[in-house]
Amino acid sequence: MSQQTPPSPVKKGKELILDITTAAFEGKGLGRVGEYAVFVKNTAPGDQVRVRIIRKRKNYAEGLLLELLAPSPVRISPKCRHAGTCGGCTWQHIPYEKELAYKSGHVKDHFQRIGGFRDISTEPVIGAPEPFYYRNKMEYTFGDRRWLTDEEVQSDREIADRDFALGLHVPGRYDRILNLEECHLQDTVSFRILDAVREYALANDIPPYNTHRHEGFLRNLIIRNTEHTGDLMVNLVTNGENEEIMQPFNSWLLERFPEITTVIHTINDTRSPSSEGRYQKVLFGPGYIREYLGPYHFRIDPNTFFQTNTHQARALYDVVLGSLDKVPVLYDLYCGVGTLSVYLSGMANRVVGIEVHAGAVKKARENAAENGVSHAVFEQGDMKDIFNDDLIRRHGRPDVIVTDPPRAGMHESVIRQIISILPNKIIYVSCNSSTQARDVALLSEHYRLERIQPVDMFPRTYHIESVAVLSRNDT
Repeated sequence: MSQQTPPSPVKKGKELILDITTAAFEGKGLGRVGEYAVFVKNTAPGDQVRVRIIRKRKNYAEGLLLELLAPSPVRISPKCRHAGTCGGCTWQHIPYEKELAYKSGHVKDHFQRIGGFRDISTEPVIGAPEPFYYRNKMEYTFGDRRWLTDEEVQSDREIADRDFALGLHVPGRYDRILNLEECHLQDTVSFRILDAVREYALANDIPPYNTHRHEGFLRNLIIRNTEHTGDLMVNLVTNGENEEIMQPFNSWLLERFPEITTVIHTINDTRSPSSEGRYQKVLFGPGYIREYLGPYHFRIDPNTFFQTNTHQARALYDVVLGSLDKVPVLYDLYCGVGTLSVYLSGMANRVVGIEVHAGAVKKARENAAENGVSHAVFEQGDMKDIFNDDLIRRHGRPDVIVTDPPRAGMHESVIRQIISILPNKIIYVSCNSSTQARDVALLSEHYRLERIQPVDMFPRTYHIESVAVLSRNDT
């Protein structure tokens, strides 16, 4: 007779009292009903909460926080009034040092549970000197369907501006915008610009975009600033062109904020939600900003990818740099626009970057040329196809491979090719330690894991970068 699975101890819609015992991945708190796991957003270890089950699976459920019955001793008051509603931050309700400890625990857990590394330790997390105001880019969205707070819903008063919002998407709702009244992620000038643009749009009856009807003008407001050069870019994304709106807007913006160094108008008149648009017009300045990482400078166009936390990007790159000795040939897999390739260029006689996106490869070549790095070459193509024996014959066998893949990790064929080459060292940079642990385990027959260094690029969120350093077993 087959053994039946015991019935779940909870049902969808049921309310229950829960003790939160652990900070789980993705910033959720974990409590248990017997051995059954229940994950709850906006909670902290030590909280006692009343929750409603909103999603149920075979081995776990998700609960909606209804009431905080007894707060955890580690709980603090969030800095921002939108914490818990906005998707920009996850952990404002716990001290930063606790956040770093939880993130370190997640990395270690992934390497033990997914990678199978039993006796493993991680280096202390390299935390940010300032857990707020660290982002060099914020992308805000306009909308005509403003997300109403619980207080507004329960209030009898009329809400005059309910058909206009400028802020961030409510998590899980592409068509609902939380109208930000404060934000502490980017330099304070960012929110001052956001607030002023909202007032200007309302005062001048400029309609926000409606995603369902493909109507309205204002779609996105993107603000990019720099840490070392003082450059400041404002990029307004609209549904079509309208000189009668844009010329006065540009004049008003520059008069109100003279620190702005360039203004971009991006036109996205398609239904695509992408803020990159179909084309762009430079309304003021050079159309780009410049930033430094160490001794190297980079030109950042409106759609250029650049690490969002400049200070911590250098800390991350220095971890990689410090793990290297100078070698003849270094490969940088998933190199993007070549910032890490350029940063490491002094440690190799030849640097080979590989990237799938043609625009990123073009920018990588420009970045290398502008920094006088003539010994870096960049190849464009899908990694699982282009990282092959022919490429290695043309550029030489790598002594070191640096890899920084997307969240899904490396394709198995890429791992097999690395094993066939057997470089002396692999430095694996990842924004997802679960897939990183999986990939490192696949390499572990030929490599020993020497070091895991977490780096906090995104304070007050659950995201954590980690650098794994691997050396070949026979070296």
